[in-house]
Amino acid sequence: MDDGIGGNAFQLAGGTEDWRVVGDGACAFFSTGSFSASARLAAAIGELPGIDDHAPDVDVRPDGVTVRLLTRSAEWYGMSRRDVELARRISAVAKELGVPADPAKVQSLLIVPGGADIAAIMPFWHAVLGYDRRPDSPEEDLVDPRNRLTPFWFEEMREPRTTDGGGAIHVAIWVPYDQAEERVAAALGAGGHVVRDRAPMWWTLADAAGNECDVSVITGRD
Repeated sequence: MDDGIGGNAFQLAGGTEDWRVVGDGACAFFSTGSFSASARLAAAIGELPGIDDHAPDVDVRPDGVTVRLLTRSAEWYGMSRRDVELARRISAVAKELGVPADPAKVQSLLIVPGGADIAAIMPFWHAVLGYDRRPDSPEEDLVDPRNRLTPFWFEEMREPRTTDGGGAIHVAIWVPYDQAEERVAAALGAGGHVVRDRAPMWWTLADAAGNECDVSVITGRD
């Protein structure tokens, strides 16, 4: 990656004051106050020349727009000079529309399953979440292929987090009702086991270290 830069270098570059580098890229929140204003900002970003060559992740909400910039390749998963330039252009568009940035609204979430042998538990989470292995760190990180959901980083632990030797996290993944059984089967085939079967609403599965994940659907719920 010939234009890759560190997160601090991005933050110190001129014109990136609206942005904050967090765990999964550089993000800016532009406070619009209405859905229609958010849609106008998103549309204006979409009209930037060459935007499809290095497209940002854009989340449109009634109170504002969150934009995330991240350069991804087989060798790099981080900030780049292209992100700096695009951040400047997006901030300029927001300013033209009179939309202020609110860096205090930026944050990201990382989920950290732990185990003595992370190679033994990663296949379970790979299967149950339907995630991809992060290209630059495939033995440690899983990421959503559509860049929407929370990433997972796997921590190798010499001692368990809990006194009974089990895992320390319990998460849930909601999937379409017609995909649940296939997802459960994939997770079981990847070393998982059933902890609680509440079909057709959900199945609680666990990896070899005891970290749990519910595969949940709307079937059977009011």
